[in-house]
Amino acid sequence: MRHAMVTAGTKGLGLKVTESLLKSGYQVTVTYLNDHERAKALQEKWGIEYVQIVRTDVTKGDDCKELVTRAQAFAGRIDVCIHNAGPYVFEKKKLVDYEESEWNAMIDGNLTSSFHLMKEVVPIMRKQKFGRIVFYGFQGANNAPGWIYRSAYAAAKVGLVSLMKTISIEEAEYGITANMVCPGNIMGEMKEATIEEARHHKDQNTPIGRSGTGEDIARTVMFLCEDNADMVTGTVIEVTGGVDVIHRYR
Repeated sequence: MRHAMVTAGTKGLGLKVTESLLKSGYQVTVTYLNDHERAKALQEKWGIEYVQIVRTDVTKGDDCKELVTRAQAFAGRIDVCIHNAGPYVFEKKKLVDYEESEWNAMIDGNLTSSFHLMKEVVPIMRKQKFGRIVFYGFQGANNAPGWIYRSAYAAAKVGLVSLMKTISIEEAEYGITANMVCPGNIMGEMKEATIEEARHHKDQNTPIGRSGTGEDIARTVMFLCEDNADMVTGTVIEVTGGVDVIHRYR
């Protein structure tokens, strides 16, 4: 039985990925930060033999290390690592208006956390001669664009693109792939919605005419986790429906 570790996988986009993995027969170690009730409900629905929940603050290196230790103890292996968690400053701010604590939270949560997780996960995957690693980014991250009012988040994710591509090369000989999925403008309840539900809600702001959903992201992630997806590595995949998220203000 395959075992996946999903950060922030109890709600939103992460929940749809977790559910897809479980439906495909995976055991899943899933993290949460504050919403214990949602996490507990997920575990009760699927059973403690399939779901382990671990409270984790990905901005803290010790938390990341404990997470991987518990994940390995739960299933004896870690086949898939989906790093879905990542803090975000919703208030629009120019770089000079950021507090140092906000900057550190963005860099630590989105970039440094990946370093801590990879330090612990990759050696396990090397021994298995198999691993699938998926990070999350934003539309255009592959080309290092400027993103007004999102400087810290954008800097962290663009750095993560290079980290992901480097890992994909360094670890290829061990049967490990690393890729990035970049969701489009998926908001509110659509994060946990299905594609069928989205087709009943027209979205004039997305060229294809419907909003993106958590299912769209989950389908992409699941493809990257397949055994036969080993030729797809070091890749940034945008799932946007053609919407231009960064340049809407123009």
